[in-house]
Amino acid sequence: MSSQIRSDEAILRMQDEAAAAGLPDAATAFAELVERMRGAVAFDARFVGIYSGGAWLAERLAEAIPGNHPVGYIDASFYRDDYARKGLKPELHATRLPFEVEGASIVLVDDVLFTGRSVRAAINELFDYGRPASIELAVLVDRGGRELPIEATYVGARLVVARELSVVLSRTADGTLALGAEPNSEQRHA
Repeated sequence: MSSQIRSDEAILRMQDEAAAAGLPDAATAFAELVERMRGAVAFDARFVGIYSGGAWLAERLAEAIPGNHPVGYIDASFYRDDYARKGLKPELHATRLPFEVEGASIVLVDDVLFTGRSVRAAINELFDYGRPASIELAVLVDRGGRELPIEATYVGARLVVARELSVVLSRTADGTLALGAEPNSEQRHA
């Protein structure tokens, strides 16, 4: 899984390819995710987006879900168990949690749930900031293929995708989101 900012033309191509590959429309999956979360998420839950796609989604969810939902961002690159093998992503972000984690209800947000390794790394990092009362997981897409016992609480769309493909969430300059599939650069990746 990866997240990228792309041109409007690239997004249109991705949307056409995604439809041909049977991937859901990102806007439709987001609307489903909001519907599943509305009324179920704590009024004061803090939303923590995993960079990059999860960060984009956390911002949108905070606006769409009734309540007071401060937004934070986490880059769990240094917490991944495959860090030594894969190295760092080309673009690192600073973790920003502008609220107290200790005792808080946290909704961790990611774009695509695959092996569960990114989510595990993000949870490990969250605990460095304090012990939350609870952590729920919201994902735009659950593509299956778990390697760890991690399950999302809220899912926009569930699908089955071949391991050799990555599901990618992209965003244009105006904020339009699109899902696409790309060849996986590695056999094992989260």
